[in-house]
Amino acid sequence: MSKTVAIVQSSYIPWKGYFDLIRRSDEFILLDDVQYTRRDWRNRNRIKTARGLVWLTIPLKNKGHYHARIEEMETVDDSWRHRHWEQLRQAYRTARYFREEAEFVATLYRQCSFQRLSDINYHFLSALCQRLGITTPLCFSSRYGVKASDANARLIALCQAAGATHYLSGPRARSYLDEERFRAAGITVEYIDYSGYPVYDQPHGAFEHHVSILDLLFCVGSEALHYLESDAK
Repeated sequence: MSKTVAIVQSSYIPWKGYFDLIRRSDEFILLDDVQYTRRDWRNRNRIKTARGLVWLTIPLKNKGHYHARIEEMETVDDSWRHRHWEQLRQAYRTARYFREEAEFVATLYRQCSFQRLSDINYHFLSALCQRLGITTPLCFSSRYGVKASDANARLIALCQAAGATHYLSGPRARSYLDEERFRAAGITVEYIDYSGYPVYDQPHGAFEHHVSILDLLFCVGSEALHYLESDAK
């Protein structure tokens, strides 16, 4: 039997393309036992506001953590939860489905009592997948205990450990994936196409695709999954 696996670092309330990648996989592995990268998507994402695009950033303890893995990163405190929810409420209170989705999202923030970034991201990712109707299982790469000398070897080893026949990747990985090494391991590499997502009624000016999935949820509600499906592109 064929099995498609995607392997990506965990991200905070990521954009719809991230959830499309999850949806198209049979197993989604959160690559959190690798080095944390600053000014990336691990602890922040963007929303649309009346003032333009704004970053929601989880403050992390950085001192002495310059070479720390993602799974080792922790928050400074939990004040960000209230601040982020208030920013979301102000930004999307006029969105068509805000009232329908507000309690669900507010509860996610209230219940997010974790200190580790990996746990925070998993908390949001798993709940949002359930809300969207995505049933792909999520797991951490550390579950497999893979040790490898380079990025390609690590991905191949994870695919093998998960029993994958196909590896599904984002398009930017074309620049570093060694597809021949994957083929030699009996794994077919495929790339997701993020182009052609349909637009929807979105507040605050010109349409922007690359914002948090919460934008889609507040704007289209229970129809959100349709905007990730290939037949809608």
